[in-house]
Amino acid sequence: MDAASASIFYEIALLVLLAAGVGFLGLLLRQPLVVAFIAVGVLAGPDALGLVSSVEFIETLSQISIAVLLFLVGLKLDVSLVRNLGKVAVATGLGQVTFTALFGFLICLALGIDWLTSIYISVALTFSSTIIIVKLLSDKQEIGALHGKIALGFLIVQDIFVVLAMVTLSAIGVGLGEDTGGVWEVAQVFLGGAVMVGAVVLFIRYVANPLLARVARSPELMVIFAVGWAASLAALGDFLGFGKELGGLLAGVSLASTEFREAISSRLASLRDFLLLFFFINLGAGLQLSTLGDQIGPAVVLSLFVLIGNPLIVLAIMGFMGYRKRTGFLAGLTVAQISEFSLIFMAMGITIGHVGDAAMGLVTLVGLVTIALSVYMITWSHKLYEICEPWLGLFERRRPHREVEDTQSETDVRGHDFVIFGLGRYGCRIGARLHEQGYRVLGIDFDPEALANWRRMGLDASYGDATDPEFVAHMDLSTVQAVVSAVPRDRGALTEADPQHALLHGLRSANYKGRVFLSVQKAEEIDNLRDQGASVVLTPFDDAADYAVRQLVTQDETQPHQG
Repeated sequence: MDAASASIFYEIALLVLLAAGVGFLGLLLRQPLVVAFIAVGVLAGPDALGLVSSVEFIETLSQISIAVLLFLVGLKLDVSLVRNLGKVAVATGLGQVTFTALFGFLICLALGIDWLTSIYISVALTFSSTIIIVKLLSDKQEIGALHGKIALGFLIVQDIFVVLAMVTLSAIGVGLGEDTGGVWEVAQVFLGGAVMVGAVVLFIRYVANPLLARVARSPELMVIFAVGWAASLAALGDFLGFGKELGGLLAGVSLASTEFREAISSRLASLRDFLLLFFFINLGAGLQLSTLGDQIGPAVVLSLFVLIGNPLIVLAIMGFMGYRKRTGFLAGLTVAQISEFSLIFMAMGITIGHVGDAAMGLVTLVGLVTIALSVYMITWSHKLYEICEPWLGLFERRRPHREVEDTQSETDVRGHDFVIFGLGRYGCRIGARLHEQGYRVLGIDFDPEALANWRRMGLDASYGDATDPEFVAHMDLSTVQAVVSAVPRDRGALTEADPQHALLHGLRSANYKGRVFLSVQKAEEIDNLRDQGASVVLTPFDDAADYAVRQLVTQDETQPHQG
């Protein structure tokens, strides 16, 4: 190994180790890796520790990371999925993008930013981080809730807008490139792009499924093929002149209609995160800390706009469409940050020559502030709603017809003996046993698959959310003997949305006088829940362990001891 190679190796090893340390600190603070990675870049940059010297190598890894990231975005853009997007997701997504860009542009102009840079920044403010939002909603077990499903829908709309924005930038870059000597050269690029798109369409129709079916016999080979395919099309896109980004995106789109896209996506997620480390290191190292002081004022204004204005825009759109203020508020909080794509979009603008490093520094500061704070806003969303609820009536129609039709109209409790919230394995077992004894049981959950499984058992099911006190308060529970909650709570999740306390609050609002059975994972919660009105507190794991021990001891006593 020569001296130059050794130097690069030592540098990468040190950067990865530093990233692990900063990432662990971010984990303790409940921060996503994006924030930690940018912080690593700033620390390793010339204005701090000065660890980055292999600039070209890190920049190459940065470009590869963008191609892989856009490949994974392309994997999500299944044509049939896009075609079947709900009207609510499309309307909310387009409305949020439009109003965020418009108001963001006006704010940038008011801050004295030139009109072209204002366009770039305002568009960058429209992107939200799908990775962060999905992770937080999954941790809170709200990915299948009504606001979670709507949020995922308009995130897909945002992803499509990201693609269109980058295609537009690539086209502009082709037109302004120094090595394009005239209209014919530009036409050649677009012709090459059209041929590549046509080839991808043919690949999807005739080759993708049979090829992946053979490759997928070996999971390791499938990963290698996916990476090779993404890199090849990214390189081809760069050769044809419209960029590695769009080439990687087309590679993902070409595999999005196959049944293996989820497996590919999950297996490449770790590689994506590792490579993105170098994009953010490259970004952070390029920031000139001495010039960031002038950006603090505009960054604060734009951060407040993203943290407050974006959720209000979504809340207003969903209220107008007939959703309750609670649903609009919880969905709106998911867009209270900008995305890693915002930074990639600005980087493309710098490459073209439309914006300068100062604009990138400004958007990076906004990203650090909004991502860091929005994590806590989404995590504590229910508590925030309780605080803000008195002032949110403006965003709700007198009769939120769409949500009533989507949820509450299905919840006919009358005629049932028991109501069970949470239709997982434990809830299903309870419901099946009650049904076998001749009782009428209604199951309530916000997971469509759980509802379908419950109905296959021959039981009545209804869509609903135990953490929504308003939903519970509107239920007619006069004929119900007992309400059972088998809703799980993630023990490691930092969330105040305790389904048991929320359900008790809703039952009190409904003036329910019957028995309430709640399941918990930790014994220390029992006394508190009984004080709050629970009749019986179930501890499934402890109960199962007690039963197992009784069986073991009984079995042991019937056998002769071996001395």
